[in-house]
Amino acid sequence: MNTDVLAGRREWAGLAVLASVALLLSIDVSVLYLALPHLSTDLGATAPQQLWIMDVYSFMLAGFLVTMGTLGDRIGRRRLLLIGAAAFGVASVLAAYSVNAEMLIATRALLGIAGATLMPSSMALIRNMFRDGKQMGTAIGLWFGCFMLGMAAGPLVGGLLLGHFWWGSAFLMGVPFMVLVLVSGPALLPEYRDPNAGRLDLTSVALSLATILPVVYGLKEVARSGWHPVAVAAISAGAAFGVAFVRRQRRLADPLLDLRLFANRAFAATLGIMLLGGIVMAGTTLMTTQYLQTVQAMSPLEAGLWLVPQNIAMIVALTLAPAFARRFGTAYVMAAGLALGAVGLFLHTQVPSAGGTGLVVTGLVLASAGIALPMGVGNGVMMTAAPPEKAGSAASLSETSGEFGVAVGVAAMGSLGTAVYRGQLPDHLPVEAARESITAAVTAAKDLPDLLDLARAAFTTGLNTVAAISTIVFVGLAVVTIAVLRRHDAAA
Repeated sequence: MNTDVLAGRREWAGLAVLASVALLLSIDVSVLYLALPHLSTDLGATAPQQLWIMDVYSFMLAGFLVTMGTLGDRIGRRRLLLIGAAAFGVASVLAAYSVNAEMLIATRALLGIAGATLMPSSMALIRNMFRDGKQMGTAIGLWFGCFMLGMAAGPLVGGLLLGHFWWGSAFLMGVPFMVLVLVSGPALLPEYRDPNAGRLDLTSVALSLATILPVVYGLKEVARSGWHPVAVAAISAGAAFGVAFVRRQRRLADPLLDLRLFANRAFAATLGIMLLGGIVMAGTTLMTTQYLQTVQAMSPLEAGLWLVPQNIAMIVALTLAPAFARRFGTAYVMAAGLALGAVGLFLHTQVPSAGGTGLVVTGLVLASAGIALPMGVGNGVMMTAAPPEKAGSAASLSETSGEFGVAVGVAAMGSLGTAVYRGQLPDHLPVEAARESITAAVTAAKDLPDLLDLARAAFTTGLNTVAAISTIVFVGLAVVTIAVLRRHDAAA
């Protein structure tokens, strides 16, 4: 092993700074779910405003990831990270002291744009700091582990904050993290930029936003209200702009997104595997969370506690994935994880409408641990497959695919589950509102136990169907992983 490329104490200390950013961003997302009722009451937010308070962050984050990833390649990844950290800190203070819902929506949008600078810059810097493949795999696994730790700890941190302080404390929590980045970043993080990068093409920036924002908005609308004309129009418009974006990138000498990245089979295959895996897991989490609260009649707190083992399993698997990859090979670890996930999803095909909590939780633990293995090493594959000067672009594609995976998974799997639910109900119901969704059925059929049993059985069938399709997808991905990435292992 060439010790000249091994990272030292400075790089590992820098990783701790970058991991703190991942920890904060994941906590920040989950804390807001708890803070929403408090801030809505205080600010008098209407139902549509509440949705925008929640959604505008993810809209801006998804929309600007590609632009910010490429911008970091041009102006310097550390510089962009520090700019983003300062902006995130300022926007967090403004959000905490918002005087009305409109101000909070605007500051949440700023937080999303700032967040888009932090995520790809962090991963691209890891690519530059850890030149040894084994060390880089470990670093990315630890970074992702901190991200998942934040998701698991978010409800606990949020409960403690909101139990002692006002809702604005959920936003102020991020300020010390950003101060840490600003103070220690210049000393611990190296600067890196593409020396041959051209000017930023503003037309491409506009086209990328016009592609991503309508598609994400449309998918969220599908998940919320089904396929209606506004959602279809938004997705169609985004797709049309996407075609124009791709054509422009092919013509430019210095494109915003270098499509040549997709010519690398390992990069393209891993990105596709991560995207489809994210779609499956987002849909599975949606269906199982609804099952616990509506079919098993749990409170949100009870359901959240039953999901803790899933998060722990994912954190452990993310941490162990790089070590497994060094011993057995990346392709085999990723495929084994997908196979394990398929076993967990298969358990969900057997879940009954009564007493199925054990099967659901066991299936979630296996599926989450399974998908964590390819997550823990897949980003390392993509980052090593991409040239160092394109690390920002590669990281932004990884993060954008994650955002799309969640949006598509919730919309597609949620729509499939709803269609099966409605198809399982008889033609004539005592309360027709129960046909709309399992949530509506629980509300409308409180005094009609027979109808409630029918609705719960129908929803469970929808869960079983989604799980069956997800199982097939995971098995197929495992086969593709072995077929494509085994060659990458040999080359590496």
